[in-house]
Amino acid sequence: MTGVTLVTGMSRVTRVPRAIPSALAALGLLTLVLPGCTESDAREGAAAATAFEVDPFFPQDLPNNWTVGQVTGVAVDDRDHVWIVHRPGSITDRELGSYTDPATGMCCDPAPPVIEFDPDGNVVRAWGGPGEGYEWPATGMGVGEHGIHVDHNGYVWIGSGPGATTTQVLKFTPDGEFVLQIGRAGETGGSNDTELLGGPAALEVDPETNELFIADGYINRRVIVFDAETGEYRRHWGAYGNVPDDGPLGAYDPDAAPAQQFRGPVHGITISRDGEVFVTDRRENRIQVFTRDGEFLREGFIRRETLSMGSTWDVALSRDAEQRWLYVPDGTNYTLWVLDRRTLEVVNSFGRHGKNAGQFQWVHNVAVDSRGNLYTTEVDTGKRIQKFVPEMP
Repeated sequence: MTGVTLVTGMSRVTRVPRAIPSALAALGLLTLVLPGCTESDAREGAAAATAFEVDPFFPQDLPNNWTVGQVTGVAVDDRDHVWIVHRPGSITDRELGSYTDPATGMCCDPAPPVIEFDPDGNVVRAWGGPGEGYEWPATGMGVGEHGIHVDHNGYVWIGSGPGATTTQVLKFTPDGEFVLQIGRAGETGGSNDTELLGGPAALEVDPETNELFIADGYINRRVIVFDAETGEYRRHWGAYGNVPDDGPLGAYDPDAAPAQQFRGPVHGITISRDGEVFVTDRRENRIQVFTRDGEFLREGFIRRETLSMGSTWDVALSRDAEQRWLYVPDGTNYTLWVLDRRTLEVVNSFGRHGKNAGQFQWVHNVAVDSRGNLYTTEVDTGKRIQKFVPEMP
Protein backbone atom coordinates (compact mmCIF):
# COMPACT_ATOMS: atom_id res chain seq x y z
CA MET A 1 0.00 0.00 0.00
CA THR A 2 1.45 3.37 -1.00
CA GLY A 3 1.61 5.88 1.82
CA VAL A 4 0.43 9.45 1.26
CA THR A 5 -0.54 12.26 3.58
CA LEU A 6 -4.05 13.61 3.32
CA VAL A 7 -4.83 17.16 4.39
CA THR A 8 -8.54 17.71 4.89
CA GLY A 9 -10.53 20.33 6.66
CA MET A 10 -10.72 18.12 9.72
CA SER A 11 -7.69 15.89 10.07
CA ARG A 12 -4.44 14.50 8.68
CA VAL A 13 -4.32 10.80 7.80
CA THR A 14 -1.49 8.65 6.44
CA ARG A 15 -1.10 5.31 4.64
CA VAL A 16 -4.44 4.88 2.93
CA PRO A 17 -5.14 3.32 -0.47
CA ARG A 18 -4.80 5.73 -3.38
CA ALA A 19 -8.33 4.94 -4.53
CA ILE A 20 -9.66 6.76 -1.47
CA PRO A 21 -7.62 9.98 -1.69
CA SER A 22 -8.06 10.18 -5.45
CA ALA A 23 -11.83 10.04 -5.12
CA LEU A 24 -11.82 12.68 -2.40
CA ALA A 25 -9.37 14.86 -4.27
CA ALA A 26 -11.65 14.84 -7.28
CA LEU A 27 -14.34 16.32 -5.03
CA GLY A 28 -11.96 18.99 -3.74
CA LEU A 29 -12.07 17.59 -0.20
CA LEU A 30 -8.36 17.06 0.32
CA THR A 31 -4.85 17.74 -0.92
CA LEU A 32 -2.25 15.02 -1.55
CA VAL A 33 1.10 15.87 0.03
CA LEU A 34 4.29 13.97 -0.74
CA PRO A 35 7.00 13.72 1.93
CA GLY A 36 9.34 16.68 1.72
CA CYS A 37 6.93 18.89 -0.24
CA THR A 38 4.78 21.76 0.91
CA GLU A 39 1.02 21.56 0.42
CA SER A 40 1.33 24.14 -2.38
CA ASP A 41 4.02 22.08 -4.10
CA ALA A 42 1.82 19.00 -3.90
CA ARG A 43 -1.14 20.79 -5.48
CA GLU A 44 0.89 22.36 -8.26
CA GLY A 45 3.62 19.81 -8.82
CA ALA A 46 4.48 16.20 -8.35
CA ALA A 47 1.39 14.84 -6.62
CA ALA A 48 -1.02 16.31 -9.15
CA ALA A 49 1.10 15.30 -12.12
CA THR A 50 2.18 11.82 -11.09
CA ALA A 51 -0.87 10.19 -9.50
CA PHE A 52 -2.58 7.40 -11.44
CA GLU A 53 -5.48 5.00 -11.06
CA VAL A 54 -6.04 1.72 -12.83
CA ASP A 55 -8.49 1.27 -15.69
CA PRO A 56 -9.76 -2.26 -14.96
CA PHE A 57 -11.49 -2.58 -18.34
CA PHE A 58 -8.35 -2.46 -20.50
CA PRO A 59 -7.82 -4.48 -22.58
CA GLN A 60 -11.07 -5.99 -23.81
CA ASP A 61 -11.46 -9.78 -23.83
CA LEU A 62 -9.14 -11.44 -26.32
CA PRO A 63 -10.80 -13.08 -29.36
CA ASN A 64 -10.39 -16.64 -30.63
CA ASN A 65 -10.21 -18.19 -27.18
CA TRP A 66 -6.72 -16.67 -26.82
CA THR A 67 -4.64 -16.25 -23.71
CA VAL A 68 -1.20 -14.68 -23.23
CA GLY A 69 1.94 -15.74 -21.44
CA GLN A 70 4.58 -13.57 -19.83
CA VAL A 71 4.16 -10.11 -21.36
CA THR A 72 7.70 -8.89 -21.93
CA GLY A 73 7.27 -5.67 -23.87
CA VAL A 74 4.84 -2.83 -24.53
CA ALA A 75 4.92 0.09 -26.95
CA VAL A 76 2.57 2.85 -28.10
CA ASP A 77 2.53 4.02 -31.72
CA ASP A 78 1.64 7.46 -33.12
CA ARG A 79 -2.07 6.56 -33.22
CA ASP A 80 -2.07 5.62 -29.54
CA HIS A 81 -2.38 1.98 -30.49
CA VAL A 82 -0.82 -0.25 -27.85
CA TRP A 83 1.45 -3.12 -28.89
CA ILE A 84 2.62 -5.98 -26.70
CA VAL A 85 4.92 -8.93 -27.17
CA HIS A 86 4.48 -11.99 -24.99
CA ARG A 87 5.96 -15.48 -24.65
CA PRO A 88 3.55 -18.18 -25.82
CA GLY A 89 6.05 -20.75 -24.60
CA SER A 90 5.52 -19.59 -21.01
CA ILE A 91 1.84 -20.59 -21.03
CA THR A 92 1.38 -23.79 -19.05
CA ASP A 93 -0.40 -26.88 -20.31
CA ARG A 94 -3.08 -26.31 -17.69
CA GLU A 95 -3.77 -22.88 -19.18
CA LEU A 96 -4.04 -24.40 -22.67
CA GLY A 97 -6.75 -26.97 -22.05
CA SER A 98 -8.47 -26.46 -25.39
CA TYR A 99 -5.16 -26.44 -27.27
CA THR A 100 -3.82 -29.78 -26.07
CA ASP A 101 -4.40 -33.02 -27.92
CA PRO A 102 -6.65 -34.38 -26.63
CA ALA A 103 -8.27 -31.25 -25.21
CA THR A 104 -8.42 -31.18 -21.43
CA GLY A 105 -10.67 -28.15 -21.03
CA MET A 106 -12.61 -25.36 -22.70
CA CYS A 107 -9.86 -22.76 -22.61
CA CYS A 108 -7.45 -21.60 -23.99
CA ASP A 109 -5.36 -21.25 -27.16
CA PRO A 110 -2.05 -19.31 -27.21
CA ALA A 111 -2.30 -15.86 -28.76
CA PRO A 112 0.28 -14.91 -31.40
CA PRO A 113 3.35 -13.30 -29.80
CA VAL A 114 2.67 -9.75 -31.09
CA ILE A 115 -0.71 -8.12 -30.46
CA GLU A 116 -1.88 -4.62 -31.42
CA PHE A 117 -4.75 -2.99 -29.49
CA ASP A 118 -6.68 0.14 -30.37
CA PRO A 119 -7.04 2.85 -27.68
CA ASP A 120 -10.18 1.12 -26.34
CA GLY A 121 -8.36 -2.16 -25.88
CA ASN A 122 -9.77 -4.06 -28.85
CA VAL A 123 -7.42 -6.35 -30.78
CA VAL A 124 -6.55 -4.88 -34.19
CA ARG A 125 -4.16 -7.56 -35.41
CA ALA A 126 -1.79 -10.20 -34.12
CA TRP A 127 1.13 -12.09 -35.62
CA GLY A 128 4.62 -13.40 -34.94
CA GLY A 129 6.57 -16.58 -34.46
CA PRO A 130 9.01 -18.52 -36.61
CA GLY A 131 9.12 -17.79 -40.34
CA GLU A 132 11.28 -17.74 -43.42
CA GLY A 133 14.40 -15.60 -43.52
CA TYR A 134 14.79 -14.81 -39.81
CA GLU A 135 15.36 -16.45 -36.43
CA TRP A 136 12.46 -15.92 -34.03
CA PRO A 137 13.51 -16.07 -30.36
CA ALA A 138 13.07 -19.50 -28.78
CA THR A 139 10.14 -18.99 -26.43
CA GLY A 140 9.66 -20.44 -22.97
CA MET A 141 9.21 -19.71 -19.29
CA GLY A 142 11.61 -16.88 -18.47
CA VAL A 143 13.22 -16.81 -21.91
CA GLY A 144 12.42 -15.69 -25.43
CA GLU A 145 10.65 -12.60 -26.78
CA HIS A 146 11.80 -9.53 -24.83
CA GLY A 147 11.03 -5.91 -25.65
CA ILE A 148 9.00 -4.25 -28.42
CA HIS A 149 9.21 -0.86 -30.08
CA VAL A 150 7.19 0.81 -32.85
CA ASP A 151 9.31 3.45 -34.55
CA HIS A 152 8.37 6.75 -36.21
CA ASN A 153 8.02 5.01 -39.58
CA GLY A 154 5.67 2.37 -38.17
CA TYR A 155 8.15 -0.52 -38.14
CA VAL A 156 7.87 -2.98 -35.27
CA TRP A 157 11.08 -4.09 -33.54
CA ILE A 158 11.34 -7.19 -31.33
CA GLY A 159 14.16 -7.97 -28.89
CA SER A 160 15.09 -11.25 -27.20
CA GLY A 161 16.50 -12.55 -23.96
CA PRO A 162 17.63 -13.74 -21.55
CA GLY A 163 19.37 -16.91 -22.65
CA ALA A 164 22.26 -18.09 -24.77
CA THR A 165 20.02 -18.63 -27.83
CA THR A 166 18.16 -15.29 -27.67
CA THR A 167 20.72 -12.91 -29.10
CA GLN A 168 18.97 -11.17 -31.99
CA VAL A 169 16.77 -8.19 -32.84
CA LEU A 170 14.08 -8.34 -35.54
CA LYS A 171 12.35 -5.65 -37.59
CA PHE A 172 8.90 -6.10 -39.17
CA THR A 173 6.23 -4.09 -40.93
CA PRO A 174 3.05 -3.48 -38.90
CA ASP A 175 1.50 -6.51 -40.63
CA GLY A 176 4.35 -8.79 -39.58
CA GLU A 177 6.36 -8.86 -42.81
CA PHE A 178 10.02 -9.47 -42.02
CA VAL A 179 12.41 -6.62 -42.88
CA LEU A 180 15.74 -6.96 -41.01
CA GLN A 181 17.62 -9.04 -38.45
CA ILE A 182 20.53 -7.78 -36.34
CA GLY A 183 22.63 -10.40 -34.56
CA ARG A 184 22.31 -14.18 -34.84
CA ALA A 185 20.55 -16.61 -32.54
CA GLY A 186 22.92 -18.44 -30.22
CA GLU A 187 25.99 -16.41 -31.17
CA THR A 188 27.62 -13.69 -29.10
CA GLY A 189 31.06 -12.15 -29.18
CA GLY A 190 31.18 -10.11 -25.97
CA SER A 191 30.48 -6.50 -25.18
CA ASN A 192 32.86 -5.07 -27.77
CA ASP A 193 31.74 -7.14 -30.75
CA THR A 194 30.21 -4.88 -33.40
CA GLU A 195 28.16 -7.53 -35.22
CA LEU A 196 26.75 -9.94 -32.64
CA LEU A 197 24.46 -9.18 -29.70
CA GLY A 198 24.17 -10.62 -26.21
CA GLY A 199 20.64 -10.78 -24.83
CA PRO A 200 19.16 -7.52 -26.20
CA ALA A 201 16.50 -6.57 -23.67
CA ALA A 202 15.10 -3.24 -24.93
CA LEU A 203 15.35 -1.07 -28.01
CA GLU A 204 14.27 2.29 -29.40
CA VAL A 205 14.72 4.15 -32.68
CA ASP A 206 15.67 7.82 -32.46
CA PRO A 207 13.46 9.67 -34.98
CA GLU A 208 16.01 12.46 -35.30
CA THR A 209 18.79 10.21 -36.57
CA ASN A 210 16.92 7.00 -37.55
CA GLU A 211 19.35 5.07 -35.37
CA LEU A 212 18.42 2.01 -33.33
CA PHE A 213 19.60 2.10 -29.70
CA ILE A 214 19.71 -1.30 -27.98
CA ALA A 215 20.07 -2.10 -24.29
CA ASP A 216 22.31 -5.13 -24.80
CA GLY A 217 21.63 -6.55 -22.21
CA TYR A 218 21.52 -9.89 -20.45
CA ILE A 219 24.87 -11.27 -21.58
CA ASN A 220 26.64 -8.10 -22.72
CA ARG A 221 27.08 -4.89 -20.70
CA ARG A 222 26.47 -2.06 -23.09
CA VAL A 223 24.37 0.21 -25.23
CA ILE A 224 24.91 -0.42 -28.94
CA VAL A 225 23.66 1.70 -31.86
CA PHE A 226 22.87 0.66 -35.44
CA ASP A 227 21.48 2.37 -38.50
CA ALA A 228 17.76 1.51 -38.35
CA GLU A 229 17.44 1.12 -42.12
CA THR A 230 20.53 -0.85 -43.01
CA GLY A 231 21.49 -2.46 -39.70
CA GLU A 232 25.03 -1.11 -39.98
CA TYR A 233 26.98 -0.70 -36.74
CA ARG A 234 27.47 2.88 -35.50
CA ARG A 235 28.92 2.87 -31.96
CA HIS A 236 28.62 1.38 -28.46
CA TRP A 237 29.52 2.18 -24.87
CA GLY A 238 29.33 0.92 -21.30
CA ALA A 239 28.57 2.47 -17.92
CA TYR A 240 29.78 6.08 -17.53
CA GLY A 241 30.59 6.00 -21.26
CA ASN A 242 33.49 3.60 -20.56
CA VAL A 243 34.66 0.93 -22.95
CA PRO A 244 32.71 -2.16 -21.85
CA ASP A 245 34.55 -4.83 -19.88
CA ASP A 246 33.03 -8.27 -19.30
CA GLY A 247 35.31 -9.14 -16.38
CA PRO A 248 33.86 -10.15 -12.99
CA LEU A 249 32.39 -7.39 -10.84
CA GLY A 250 31.97 -9.25 -7.58
CA ALA A 251 28.83 -9.40 -5.50
CA TYR A 252 26.62 -6.33 -5.38
CA ASP A 253 27.08 -4.27 -2.20
CA PRO A 254 24.63 -1.40 -1.71
CA ASP A 255 27.13 0.39 0.54
CA ALA A 256 30.03 0.16 -1.92
CA ALA A 257 30.90 2.63 -4.64
CA PRO A 258 28.84 2.08 -7.81
CA ALA A 259 30.26 -0.38 -10.33
CA GLN A 260 32.16 1.28 -13.16
CA GLN A 261 30.66 -1.22 -15.62
CA PHE A 262 27.01 -2.06 -16.10
CA ARG A 263 26.14 -4.85 -13.68
CA GLY A 264 23.16 -5.72 -15.82
CA PRO A 265 20.95 -6.71 -17.14
CA VAL A 266 21.03 -3.50 -19.15
CA HIS A 267 17.27 -3.76 -19.28
CA GLY A 268 15.56 -0.54 -20.39
CA ILE A 269 16.26 2.36 -22.72
CA THR A 270 14.47 5.48 -23.95
CA ILE A 271 15.45 8.70 -25.72
CA SER A 272 14.10 12.17 -24.96
CA ARG A 273 13.14 14.67 -27.66
CA ASP A 274 16.24 16.70 -26.85
CA GLY A 275 18.54 13.72 -27.28
CA GLU A 276 19.17 12.37 -23.79
CA VAL A 277 19.46 8.57 -23.63
CA PHE A 278 18.16 6.97 -20.41
CA VAL A 279 19.44 3.47 -19.59
CA THR A 280 18.49 1.20 -16.69
CA ASP A 281 21.16 -0.96 -15.05
CA ARG A 282 18.83 -3.24 -13.16
CA ARG A 283 20.94 -5.04 -10.57
CA GLU A 284 22.89 -1.87 -9.81
CA ASN A 285 19.55 -0.16 -9.04
CA ARG A 286 20.40 2.82 -11.19
CA ILE A 287 19.58 4.88 -14.25
CA GLN A 288 22.35 6.46 -16.27
CA VAL A 289 21.85 9.29 -18.77
CA PHE A 290 23.98 9.87 -21.86
CA THR A 291 24.09 11.96 -24.98
CA ARG A 292 23.30 10.22 -28.26
CA ASP A 293 27.05 9.75 -28.73
CA GLY A 294 27.52 8.01 -25.39
CA GLU A 295 28.86 10.88 -23.30
CA PHE A 296 27.88 10.30 -19.66
CA LEU A 297 25.71 13.05 -18.16
CA ARG A 298 24.37 11.91 -14.78
CA GLU A 299 22.97 8.96 -12.83
CA GLY A 300 20.36 8.29 -10.20
CA PHE A 301 19.59 5.39 -7.89
CA ILE A 302 16.35 3.80 -6.72
CA ARG A 303 16.28 1.92 -3.44
CA ARG A 304 19.91 0.86 -3.49
CA GLU A 305 19.28 -1.75 -0.80
CA THR A 306 17.31 -3.84 -3.31
CA LEU A 307 19.15 -7.12 -3.85
CA SER A 308 18.87 -9.98 -6.35
CA MET A 309 16.70 -8.80 -9.26
CA GLY A 310 17.23 -5.04 -8.81
CA SER A 311 14.83 -2.09 -8.92
CA THR A 312 15.16 -0.46 -12.37
CA TRP A 313 13.41 -2.75 -14.85
CA ASP A 314 12.45 -0.34 -17.64
CA VAL A 315 12.10 3.39 -18.30
CA ALA A 316 9.69 5.66 -20.18
CA LEU A 317 9.29 9.43 -20.44
CA SER A 318 6.15 11.48 -19.95
CA ARG A 319 4.62 13.12 -23.03
CA ASP A 320 4.39 16.72 -21.77
CA ALA A 321 6.43 19.37 -23.60
CA GLU A 322 9.32 19.19 -21.12
CA GLN A 323 9.08 15.43 -20.62
CA ARG A 324 9.36 16.19 -16.95
CA TRP A 325 8.81 12.69 -15.55
CA LEU A 326 10.44 9.28 -15.82
CA TYR A 327 8.42 6.13 -15.15
CA VAL A 328 10.38 3.12 -13.87
CA PRO A 329 8.73 -0.25 -13.15
CA ASP A 330 10.27 -2.29 -10.34
CA GLY A 331 9.42 -5.98 -10.48
CA THR A 332 11.36 -6.80 -7.33
CA ASN A 333 9.48 -4.33 -5.14
CA TYR A 334 6.18 -4.61 -7.08
CA THR A 335 5.85 -0.90 -7.68
CA LEU A 336 6.20 1.78 -10.33
CA TRP A 337 8.45 4.71 -9.48
CA VAL A 338 8.03 8.24 -10.81
CA LEU A 339 11.21 10.33 -11.04
CA ASP A 340 12.00 13.90 -11.89
CA ARG A 341 13.77 13.60 -15.23
CA ARG A 342 16.38 16.30 -14.51
CA THR A 343 17.35 15.34 -10.96
CA LEU A 344 16.52 11.61 -11.17
CA GLU A 345 14.95 11.90 -7.73
CA VAL A 346 11.90 9.80 -6.85
CA VAL A 347 8.82 11.98 -6.48
CA ASN A 348 6.10 9.35 -6.27
CA SER A 349 5.30 5.66 -6.61
CA PHE A 350 2.28 3.42 -6.79
CA GLY A 351 1.44 -0.26 -6.71
CA ARG A 352 2.09 -3.24 -4.47
CA HIS A 353 2.19 -7.00 -4.84
CA GLY A 354 -1.12 -8.64 -5.61
CA LYS A 355 -3.49 -10.03 -8.22
CA ASN A 356 -6.11 -7.28 -8.13
CA ALA A 357 -6.39 -4.54 -10.72
CA GLY A 358 -3.71 -1.94 -10.03
CA GLN A 359 -1.47 -4.37 -8.18
CA PHE A 360 1.61 -6.03 -9.64
CA GLN A 361 3.34 -9.36 -10.04
CA TRP A 362 6.83 -8.73 -11.46
CA VAL A 363 5.95 -5.54 -13.29
CA HIS A 364 8.33 -5.57 -16.23
CA ASN A 365 7.75 -2.78 -18.79
CA VAL A 366 6.02 0.58 -19.13
CA ALA A 367 4.90 2.76 -22.05
CA VAL A 368 3.05 6.09 -22.28
CA ASP A 369 0.46 7.32 -24.77
CA SER A 370 -0.21 10.88 -25.94
CA ARG A 371 -2.87 11.39 -23.25
CA GLY A 372 -0.49 10.48 -20.43
CA ASN A 373 -1.91 7.02 -19.81
CA LEU A 374 0.56 4.39 -18.65
CA TYR A 375 0.64 0.77 -19.79
CA THR A 376 2.49 -1.85 -17.75
CA THR A 377 3.33 -5.48 -18.39
CA GLU A 378 3.95 -8.38 -16.03
CA VAL A 379 6.05 -11.52 -16.27
CA ASP A 380 6.47 -14.53 -13.97
CA THR A 381 2.87 -15.56 -13.22
CA GLY A 382 1.46 -12.05 -13.78
CA LYS A 383 1.02 -12.52 -17.55
CA ARG A 384 -0.96 -9.37 -18.27
CA ILE A 385 -1.02 -5.77 -19.41
CA GLN A 386 -2.63 -3.01 -17.33
CA LYS A 387 -3.61 0.57 -18.08
CA PHE A 388 -3.29 3.44 -15.61
CA VAL A 389 -4.91 6.83 -16.23
CA PRO A 390 -3.87 10.15 -14.66
CA GLU A 391 -5.96 11.00 -11.64
CA MET A 392 -8.08 14.12 -11.95
CA PRO A 393 -6.61 17.08 -9.99
